[in-house]
Amino acid sequence: MGSGKVTDGQGLSFEGKHVTVAGLGVSGIPAAKVLHGLGALVTVVNDGADERSRAQAAELEALGITVRLGDGATLPDGTELIVTTPGWQPGKPLFTAAREAGVPVWGDVELAWRLRGPGAAPWLAVTGTNGKTTTVQMLASILKAGGLRTAAVGNIGVSVLDAVLGDEEYDVLAVELSSYQLHWAPSLRAHSAAVLNLAPDHLDWHGSMEAYAADKGRIYEGNQVACVYNVADKATEDLVREADVEEGCRAIGFTLGSPAPSQLGVVDGILVDRAFVEDRQKNAQELAEVADVDPPAPHNIANALAAAALARAFGVPAKAVRDGLRAFTPDAHRIAHVADVDGVAYIDDSKATNTHAAEASLAAYESIVWIAGGLAKGATFDELVAKSAKHLRGVVLIGADRALIREALARHAPEVPVVDLDRTDTGAMLAAVQEAQRLAAAGDTVLLAPACASMDMFANYTKRGDAFAQAVRGLGA
Repeated sequence: MGSGKVTDGQGLSFEGKHVTVAGLGVSGIPAAKVLHGLGALVTVVNDGADERSRAQAAELEALGITVRLGDGATLPDGTELIVTTPGWQPGKPLFTAAREAGVPVWGDVELAWRLRGPGAAPWLAVTGTNGKTTTVQMLASILKAGGLRTAAVGNIGVSVLDAVLGDEEYDVLAVELSSYQLHWAPSLRAHSAAVLNLAPDHLDWHGSMEAYAADKGRIYEGNQVACVYNVADKATEDLVREADVEEGCRAIGFTLGSPAPSQLGVVDGILVDRAFVEDRQKNAQELAEVADVDPPAPHNIANALAAAALARAFGVPAKAVRDGLRAFTPDAHRIAHVADVDGVAYIDDSKATNTHAAEASLAAYESIVWIAGGLAKGATFDELVAKSAKHLRGVVLIGADRALIREALARHAPEVPVVDLDRTDTGAMLAAVQEAQRLAAAGDTVLLAPACASMDMFANYTKRGDAFAQAVRGLGA
């Protein structure tokens, strides 16, 4: 970044500043290295002291960074700023001590925002309980189709710090932001932003649904052009109403129905724009066909409309929306079609780790044999089962908290046959798929949409989805 006094985008020098980084890992280590490179006196604190943490600490200490393992509660002497990894809860003793001492706390996103240089690429930001990653990837594909230099960054694998400080120049960034990241990003001001949906999630971290929603709503603060909300989810529109935005910023809705003025929606299988057109009271612009969206499940059409709204807010032409959606390929384990066996479709939506995501997945198919279960994370399943019962031909339950789903099925879908698999060994998924095959008939869909986290049986949702796909391919063989 050149020689001399290094400052952030708001004129703050880090030279000689005592900064504490809370937590190692995918965001803590880059933050520590960046701050150290800016001349800050960095101390990293971390709750754990396992073998992996010790190896990470050694890497940082070799650079001259101080690391304190096994003590993430005590505020180091002289701390002037804390930069935290997203997962650290606001109620931790370290942050209580910081508040009492008047020490500000930033997240890695806040740090990246402040390190943006003059003329830096604006951000198109996306949050929501479900669909963030897919929407941001769709958005990046549309922006690229419009000839813009862009990248999908944030809570998606590529850190915003890397994007902001790297050598590559961008015209605009498509940024996925979690509620954790937004909580610690008070000065973030996006060009335009979207909240896709709101459903109870991470309440153990935020403390309440109200606090969770408020952190999601931070994404709208200071928006310049458009606040994009979900017409079907009034809570997202309420967040727009509460936001303090720049003069002239517009509320733009997306809907699976026919759009009103200032909305994007669907008419006769066509995605249309009545927001970014002349005389939107009378006119609409065709953007793409539903068939251009992969997969064309209802909630994924909603993702595409949200991405299109943000792209259109940035001035992207209609043709780029169509071309970008056609070029987009979804990540694995997100409503991924694995195979057809004996007239039955097998769908891997292992990424559906909460009830809201599972509900969207179950709504996409008519007749389903549902494979569900895992770690419930405090969730309840009555509403999910009641809404989805009409689609269920059968259910196969796996995982530690499967009894919660079984009890909800007994209350709201007692006629649906249920197989309860009381095993967690490596062959459990194969057994689940075989039981699902037994319950399914030609024309049905066997759907892995667990509505639960995976860590009781698998390292992560990816491994769970891989096990499902392997078992299905075994049926085909």
